[in-house]
Amino acid sequence: MTSLATIDLAGFRLGTPQRVDNLTVVPVFGPGYPGVLSPRDGVKLVRVDGYGTVVLRNPGSDGRVGLAIVPLHVGYVQDGAQNHALCRSAFLAPGQEVRFEDACCVQETTGGYLTERDQWFFTLPLELRAAALELRRQGSYSKLWPAIERFNRGHGLRARGHLELMLAGRRAFLTQYRSRLELVAGQLGALFVLGGRLVGVEVAPNPAYFADVWPALVCFAYGPAAMHSRGDAAVAATPYEASTVEELVAAREAQLRAELARVRAVVDAAARDWADPDVTEEERYLDLRLSTVVGSGVAGQIVSDGARPVYASLFVREMN
Repeated sequence: MTSLATIDLAGFRLGTPQRVDNLTVVPVFGPGYPGVLSPRDGVKLVRVDGYGTVVLRNPGSDGRVGLAIVPLHVGYVQDGAQNHALCRSAFLAPGQEVRFEDACCVQETTGGYLTERDQWFFTLPLELRAAALELRRQGSYSKLWPAIERFNRGHGLRARGHLELMLAGRRAFLTQYRSRLELVAGQLGALFVLGGRLVGVEVAPNPAYFADVWPALVCFAYGPAAMHSRGDAAVAATPYEASTVEELVAAREAQLRAELARVRAVVDAAARDWADPDVTEEERYLDLRLSTVVGSGVAGQIVSDGARPVYASLFVREMN
């Protein structure tokens, strides 16, 4: 791998592609970055302090001390409270508590505030992520409701600013992606390919971090788009033409080579489509820089140490 959207990916390598229906996930391996906690250790929801304001804290856990990087577009769900999601990433230093006053409510009609107990997190669906990123640093807790209404309508759900219609209503189907697409030991990122198009690049500081965000990404960030397109080009299993174990192995290896060639062609196309985006620095923490990436075909945020990518969450700006 070389570069995507100004990110230097030298030193990273791709694993064996995994395909379910129209969604292909390609594991990414590379050098881990020390001193960054996984989200479950370093990013704790304290409370929603008034609609549209989410408070997070980095307490560390089990004696761990380190920097936390808030996953881009993370959202929190709790029974009996109004669910919220963030429009941006951020740094949380050890012991630091940060108020995100530009969070968005994703549950239009349910009252109540989130607290630290009984919570689980998701990532905003791919179709909502460009809109959410554009709304960063803007107040108004209801700002994402129009986009959620369009999203729900596109998935055959009621046109309301209520993401729970997808997160809960289709959760049984979406969570199947977690078991059908395997998290590989040592994996610290993934490419997400939908049909013949690269739609997402996710790179974490280390495997523990990626293992924490993997279910939220595969089930809720990319799962709805995959579910919606699964009838467009569902892939039927093709039996191998082999009469011996050796022939079976050779056929399998030939299939993997063909799939890797397809993925490389998709990545090369994305490298052209995602070329020369605007990169705007948002925050600094020691030698680390958090920047927003916006181009004609790509959007997202990255954390870098010089030329080295530490964290990246990039996605297509338009699905059609």
